[in-house]
Amino acid sequence: TPRPSNFQLHDTRTFVALLNYHLPPNSRLRSSVPPFPITLNQVTHITSEALATAAGRSITRSKRLRSGIMASMEAKDIEERGKQLAKAAVGGDPPATLLALLDGLKGWTATEKLLRQTKIGVHVNKLRQNPDTQVARTATTLVNKWKGDVKKAPATAASSGTNSPAPNKSSPAPAAASKLKAEPQGDLEKRNSLSDKIDTAVTGNQTRDACIKLMYDGLAFMSPDAAPEILKVARSVELAAYNAYQPEGSPEYRQRIRSLYQNLKNKSNPKLRSQVLSGFIKPDRFVRMTHEELKSDKQRAEDEKLQKENMDKAMVAQAERSISASLTCGKCGQKKVSYSQAQTRSADEPMTTFCECTVCGNRWKFS
Repeated sequence: TPRPSNFQLHDTRTFVALLNYHLPPNSRLRSSVPPFPITLNQVTHITSEALATAAGRSITRSKRLRSGIMASMEAKDIEERGKQLAKAAVGGDPPATLLALLDGLKGWTATEKLLRQTKIGVHVNKLRQNPDTQVARTATTLVNKWKGDVKKAPATAASSGTNSPAPNKSSPAPAAASKLKAEPQGDLEKRNSLSDKIDTAVTGNQTRDACIKLMYDGLAFMSPDAAPEILKVARSVELAAYNAYQPEGSPEYRQRIRSLYQNLKNKSNPKLRSQVLSGFIKPDRFVRMTHEELKSDKQRAEDEKLQKENMDKAMVAQAERSISASLTCGKCGQKKVSYSQAQTRSADEPMTTFCECTVCGNRWKFS
């Protein structure tokens, strides 16, 4: 119903209730409300601004609610993917399945809260020891990326503030950036301290520095890990060997370092490199591992197969052998010669006699 322009609002209760509901306590609009009575035009103007402010606050609340729901859904999705990874790894699923699950995590930006909540880092970190090279490499790349995401998060939050100080030398952001830049870019099979431009002369001792270089080259082979991480592990391994086989000039110390290097460079043993780099095998244990412990799973399986074949052959009944006093060994001259006969040619040909001296082991045959 049209009202006259000189209409005045004397009932303040409704208007004040409206302001109290829609406006924050320190709102500029509250301070600008004129004293009562006020005109209809003033009511319309103030109420419009109040409603607009309320609408903005409502949109903000909706965005926050939506963001919280999306974060919750993201956490559940990542947690479920982690369970699928663990199940696939334990169940012996093919590498293609593991790679498909890992690829789905590449676009995710990690936060410390989500990593703790979902435990996804635990599941992916275990895959760094996977015997399949591509799976281990992908898992390592993801773990390194997430570490970078978490380290960059404080720097990003600080830069978004209005009064945040400029980054100084103690800021973790440059360290994270330099670590990310240290990621290998070339052929991992040809990777070493020279290709990574890493200075391994860190002890001031020529022999020890050369051993650190060997350890770095062995650990860097086919590894996607960052160069500073590899150098740190290489120094720890050399120090453990130095403490176990002093002095550094001893043959045992140098031979041990060379042996470890050869085992690390073995293409068929990526699991050993991964376990040493991840800390699953500690340096003190690594430098004392036996030749059998250092073998790859493939080499160990081949050795077991060969041993079984030899055992089977040993259990096969051997042809009966006789001892002859008339046969003389041409090597030692003894007459303690065992022999057996077999038909090795056609039936009308004489049998072949196989002889073995029981004294010196000399063997010969004749027909």
